[in-house]
Amino acid sequence: MRRYEVFPDNIDSPLQQADFEPAPLGDTEVAVAIKAVSLNFRDILVTRNTYFAPIPGGLVPCSDGAGEVVAVGSKVQGLAVGDRVATLFFPHWRSGKPDVRALSDARGAESAGAFTERFVSDESGLIKLPDGLSYAEAATLPCAAVTAWNSLFEAGELKPGQTVLLLGTGGVSIFALQFAKAAGAKVIITSSDDAKLERARVLGADHGINYRRHPEWHEEVLRLTGGQGVDVVLEVGGPGTLERSLMSVATGGRIAYIGVLTGLAGAANPVMLIPKASSIQGIFVGSRAMFADMLQAIQTHVIHPVIDREFAFADAPAALEYMKSGSHFGKIVVRVGD
Repeated sequence: MRRYEVFPDNIDSPLQQADFEPAPLGDTEVAVAIKAVSLNFRDILVTRNTYFAPIPGGLVPCSDGAGEVVAVGSKVQGLAVGDRVATLFFPHWRSGKPDVRALSDARGAESAGAFTERFVSDESGLIKLPDGLSYAEAATLPCAAVTAWNSLFEAGELKPGQTVLLLGTGGVSIFALQFAKAAGAKVIITSSDDAKLERARVLGADHGINYRRHPEWHEEVLRLTGGQGVDVVLEVGGPGTLERSLMSVATGGRIAYIGVLTGLAGAANPVMLIPKASSIQGIFVGSRAMFADMLQAIQTHVIHPVIDREFAFADAPAALEYMKSGSHFGKIVVRVGD
């Protein structure tokens, strides 16, 4: 069978296709014929070996996959052959606040990922999918969608009528736009591309800010909110955008600190959180319980993930390069099985 492996030391070709022989199943393990995977910015960091955890050569990348159960171990109880499933980013984080164990074995970095024709996992590391989602759509959910859900409703405690600030139009931000509008919130979103801002407005965004035209974009956020600021910020940029996010958040508001699109180094003064009594919380995807709650909301509100482009399995390196370009709106998917 076929899979992709990462070799960070090979700068010209860090993502390489390989053949492998599937291992036999353990008693509580499940074999999944993966139909689609989606890419995250994290996968770029993995191929460069600049992720939080060191990346060994030969690692199977990608946390996000969806497919069909094709075999189960003798003690598997919750899944059966034919079930449609998605991977969990953290196979050990079931619910509640995370601990060290919950945040271990992250797919596609600390443990093997889903970029393979046959994915084997303990049954606790998979979640059953509802009807109404294609495999390509389902493959976009484990990382970006759960991150957006956690940021808005767990860490952010978002309420109807409140205002959310989203940075850019990548996977996390577009999921957050869809979820926030379904919850009755107002959304301000930024981009350097007016065409992307228009697409975001079609999805329900109330305001768009072109940060090329408004480099001090926090001033626009304050203008649009009558000087009050926003209740929740999804901070995907990192050090390069955090200071403006701090100036954009309202008194008592929350910043969900998610990404490092602007890099890992930088400085912002958190002292401005004090007079606003606002807070910042690091977000590292979410739990199985959050995933389940999110799936229920997706069903209830008939939400379909926004897929920018799908690539064939053989074109995975091109898909990764497309991700690096930042040209996408929403998610990038690679088809794996037939």
